[in-house]
Amino acid sequence: MSPLPADEAAVPTVLHTSDLPGLKLLHRGKVRDVYELPGRRLLMVATDRLSAFDVVLPDPIPGKGEMLCQISNFWFRRTAHLMPNHLTGEDVAAVLPAGVDPARYVRRSVVTKRLRPVPVEAIARGYLIGTGWKDYQRTGAVCGIKLPPGLQMAERLPEPIFTPSTKAAVGEHDQNVAFDDVVRLIGAELAEQLRSATLAIYEFAAAHALERGILIADTKLEFGLDDNGVLHVMDEMLTPDSSRFWPADQYRVGISPPSYDKQFVRDYLETLDWDKTAPGPRLPAGVIEGTRRKYAEALERLAGIVLD
Repeated sequence: MSPLPADEAAVPTVLHTSDLPGLKLLHRGKVRDVYELPGRRLLMVATDRLSAFDVVLPDPIPGKGEMLCQISNFWFRRTAHLMPNHLTGEDVAAVLPAGVDPARYVRRSVVTKRLRPVPVEAIARGYLIGTGWKDYQRTGAVCGIKLPPGLQMAERLPEPIFTPSTKAAVGEHDQNVAFDDVVRLIGAELAEQLRSATLAIYEFAAAHALERGILIADTKLEFGLDDNGVLHVMDEMLTPDSSRFWPADQYRVGISPPSYDKQFVRDYLETLDWDKTAPGPRLPAGVIEGTRRKYAEALERLAGIVLD
């Protein structure tokens, strides 16, 4: 990555929607914009867009994309011994079109391998919260995995579990599925690889985070296959957008703990008369700044990186 002047590097940029003339836009997702590069490569840009309940909200969170990219890169490096990842390590500034200010993109973008996505959201849960808690209340199980009776909200599970879901289009909701459904979708061998890799990464990251006073309640990972059929972890990794991070010193069984992730926004949205369909509501300035601070604190505590 090309170095930036110290004073410039200390100020996060704001980017709601990327604009890279001359590069083919392949996909504009909830948060990431993906461009085609020569040689089976992609340029992945993490914008400051925020989605909640699978709806992209109108207000960006300043610097969020930079924080997401940096924390993902930290985890990709730290878990490379467990699973290959999509990073090529190439200089972002070198692939940007002429005339584009690199300062807006280098800390929020990566050059990656072009992989074939596995059509499953790979989720590891170590604690009973969110849709897992709702499923357990209704059925005593999560994604077909029977759990002990009498568990409370936010209780630590006897061991981490793999609870996959379908991958929904923008504006639609992911659906939890059983492991047998994943086997039918992608085959037994790949499903086993997916489960094993997801749990190994989660357990490694949870141990690291605990040393820094953070509990990782759950996390969602994305995987893809290269041209040789080798499984890679890709997209983002153990970010506040894809995980629930709880301060260990405020954790209590039976309540939803405060978090370093976008649960801060979800909690605000739950106070509104909103049916969780697009368009999403505007966010007050205090909620935007509070969310930004949550992301920044998670990045500093987990990875020792300060962006502002």
